[in-house]
Amino acid sequence: MPGLGGDGRFWGDNVTALAKQFTVIVHDHRGTGRSTLSKIAYSVEQMADDALQLIDGLGYARVHWCGHSTGGAMGQVLAIEHADRIDRLVLSSTWARTDAFFRRLFEVRALMLRQLGPAAYLKLSALALNMPSWVRDHDADLSAAEAKANETIPIPEIVLSRIAAIVAHDRRDQLQKVRAKTLAICARDDTVTPLYFTEELVRLIPAARVYVLADGGHAYPNVHGAEFRRVMTSFLLESQAS
Repeated sequence: MPGLGGDGRFWGDNVTALAKQFTVIVHDHRGTGRSTLSKIAYSVEQMADDALQLIDGLGYARVHWCGHSTGGAMGQVLAIEHADRIDRLVLSSTWARTDAFFRRLFEVRALMLRQLGPAAYLKLSALALNMPSWVRDHDADLSAAEAKANETIPIPEIVLSRIAAIVAHDRRDQLQKVRAKTLAICARDDTVTPLYFTEELVRLIPAARVYVLADGGHAYPNVHGAEFRRVMTSFLLESQAS
């Protein structure tokens, strides 16, 4: 599952590559992308329930879950509250509970969207989500995305509600209930969900393991896709006894 932006296209070429070995399902979260732009009070629990309804609708009793950022928060909810539905859990650049750094970062992002609008919000987000060299090499792509900001974020109130939802996420005291085999992945230079968030997840989830990339920023799956896929695929395909 993708992060705060909620657009399944976040996964890019990773989907095509992973589909050679798995049935891959991505979706645009409610309120984002091509899904219904519902003006509701969003919560991570509501997002997880939407995903569970999708899993039910597609007829799957049990799935592997790979969630990036907000998608990882959703995965925690499902692994705690619907343990029988999650086989293996991959938590990518995510967190168990908000701290002052995370809260302040998203207060600034929300303030930018509220006061300066979608284009300014996307400009700031690009700096937070991506490593500097990636921004350097994709200046034209980012400018093109900013030019379409009002199409990407047609209803800012939805994004603001989703930001409030992720800041409220707190499952730290329940992570010991997770029974799914768990792999937590992050990049060492992530400035949205710093390394210590991933270290906390691995410390609190029974038998969880960790993989840390040298760099890549918060959006590392689109920087080091081959490494991300290699590590995740190895984890998903290893025998149950290992």
